[in-house]
Amino acid sequence: MATGPLLRRAAPALYGASLGSIGLCIALWLRAKTVDQDERGNAERRALFVGLWPPMFWLIGDAAQREGNRR
Repeated sequence: MATGPLLRRAAPALYGASLGSIGLCIALWLRAKTVDQDERGNAERRALFVGLWPPMFWLIGDAAQREGNRR
């Protein structure tokens, strides 16, 4: 089974997911400023949690691209 082309095609999607999660984090952070004080802590924690995703998606995309180029 040729996994090289599949991995090369997955890399841009993972890069896009990384950039999309940055946008989602910013949107959640801005939304956290609009909720009342009781819910603000949860909303900010949700934004920070999503903010941890971009490096993971980017590194998985890098690994997929390198592996796809190697095969």
